[in-house]
Amino acid sequence: MIAVYCQILLVIFIFLSPLCQAESGNPDSTETIKIGAIFAKTGAAASANLHHFQAARFAVDEINARGGLLGRTVELLEFDNASTPIQSKLAAKKAVDSGVIAVIGASWSSHSLAIAPVLQTAGIPMISPDSTNPEVTRKGDYIFRACFIDSFQGKALAKFVRDSFQARTAVIITKITSAYSLGLAEAFRDAYNGLGGKVLREFEYKQDDTDFRDMLKKTAQLKPDVLFVPGHDESGLIVKQAQEMGIHAIFLGGDGWAYQRFFSNGGRDLKSGYFTSHWTKDLDTPKSRDFVHRYRQRYDLNEFAAVVYDAAMILAEAISRAGTLDRPKIRDELAKTKSFEGVTGAISFNRFGDSIKQAAVMKIVDGTVQFHDMVQP
Repeated sequence: MIAVYCQILLVIFIFLSPLCQAESGNPDSTETIKIGAIFAKTGAAASANLHHFQAARFAVDEINARGGLLGRTVELLEFDNASTPIQSKLAAKKAVDSGVIAVIGASWSSHSLAIAPVLQTAGIPMISPDSTNPEVTRKGDYIFRACFIDSFQGKALAKFVRDSFQARTAVIITKITSAYSLGLAEAFRDAYNGLGGKVLREFEYKQDDTDFRDMLKKTAQLKPDVLFVPGHDESGLIVKQAQEMGIHAIFLGGDGWAYQRFFSNGGRDLKSGYFTSHWTKDLDTPKSRDFVHRYRQRYDLNEFAAVVYDAAMILAEAISRAGTLDRPKIRDELAKTKSFEGVTGAISFNRFGDSIKQAAVMKIVDGTVQFHDMVQP
């Protein structure tokens, strides 16, 4: 009778064991480790986010070439957020349903603000490579970023033009439909005014606007020392029209100017300007030089490729340190990240999950980009 009872218990244990394992979110040892990548394959951000997907694939392939993680192969699951917050949220839900251990993404701040609550609720660690709006990581303790934030970027730009050019006045042109643009405009304004400068006026535009001449005419009348345009692709058209209208100011932008479409939209006609960047291929460190050599053999170089690669490697290191696929433990290891030597420089996370790191200031000369200086945190 005792033998029969033990056999029954053994059968029950064998039956329930995989169910409990699935419930805990820890895959069987024969399964791959699923990492999600949420960026845009369609819509306004698609051309820019192509580099994000490529860099994520490159990083995962390198991880697997080195033996994977915890003795398992890493599988990258790609999700298209269609360049909108609504579709970003749906993409995050698909990632959750697919059983990912963690997520790399999103890129635009408005997209990350949409996916962060979904992943936080599901207890899935997320690391954005380049969402700079401070509110992203305030969505919860499972949310991290591998990039600097707008408060640092805005302050760095304000200090740069005040110190380098003794600029006294500025006009800001902000895209009110962009969380990124709004956040960076606020950070620059507060820092610039705090450093003794004066923001004369702020103009606003929306996503599909293409004619900025009315606000630029008013800008010309104000004769500012600085014209700050914290946008993305459309900023190229704004500075082109400003230059055509004879505005002689220091043209200034954030990391949104680094996209190729900024230049194709008019940025390549810019005689002179400055913007912040997450990385430059001219960064003279062993990690950076090695990345440039390896990455060029497969894809075109891009500053966002470097920061996506760093995000993936920070996550991989956290999983290795955790020694398990238990998501809370991976989250804990991510939070402990200090002085990670990445392609873009040394990276440490603060208590909010924000990255404390340097930024590059890039200079535009006759439509070509040159490295100008590094700004330390």
